[in-house]
Amino acid sequence: MPAAAAPIIARWIDYFQCEFKISKNRATKLGDYRHPFKGAGHKISVNNDLNAYAFLVTTVHEFAHLLTWNDHKNRVKPHGDEWKRNFKRMMVPFIDQNIFPQDVQSAIISYLDNPSAASCTDLKLSRALKKYDALINVSRLEELPINTIFSIKDGRQFKKGERLRKRYRCVCLDNGNIYLFNPLAEVTLAATGT
Repeated sequence: MPAAAAPIIARWIDYFQCEFKISKNRATKLGDYRHPFKGAGHKISVNNDLNAYAFLVTTVHEFAHLLTWNDHKNRVKPHGDEWKRNFKRMMVPFIDQNIFPQDVQSAIISYLDNPSAASCTDLKLSRALKKYDALINVSRLEELPINTIFSIKDGRQFKKGERLRKRYRCVCLDNGNIYLFNPLAEVTLAATGT
C-alpha cells in the first residue's frame, strides 16, 4: 500500500485486534473479511498481487465490513447502506491526505456516490486503478482491435468481436462458443497474431 497510508491501517489493525493477512492471488475475490467466530477474532485478507492503490481500496473495503459487523452483526446486508456509509467514512483520511494519484482519487470520489459490492465492477475506478498495475506481456481486451486473436490464463484462444453494451462478444477458437468479456479483461496476444 502507499507508505503514507500504512500508519492509519496499522492503527485500525491494532484498535480492532484484527488478524490481517496478505494472501496469494484469488481469482474470485480481491479481499475477504471474516467476523469473529468460536473464539477467533476479526480476520481480513487482501490479495498480494494488487498494486498499492488497489490494495489500499480493497483493505478499506474489508475494514468497512468489520466496522459494519461491530455495529450491526449480521442484521444488515453485507453491502447495504450501513456498509456504504462506513466505507465512505473510512476513505476520508486517505482522500484528505491525497494518498492517491489524482486520476484514482477522482474515480474514487465518483465511486463513493454509491459504492458497490466490488470496486472492480465500477469501470471508471477499475480502469484508473489498473493503470498502476505492472503488466508484462498482458493487454486489456478493450485496447485490442476487433478480430484480434488472444488467449486467456487457461490457454484457450479467442477472437475479439464487437462490443455489446458493456462487454465484448468473443468467439472461442477451441470450441466455437460465444463468450462475453469485460473490457478490462487481461489477455495475452496469441502467437498466431491478428
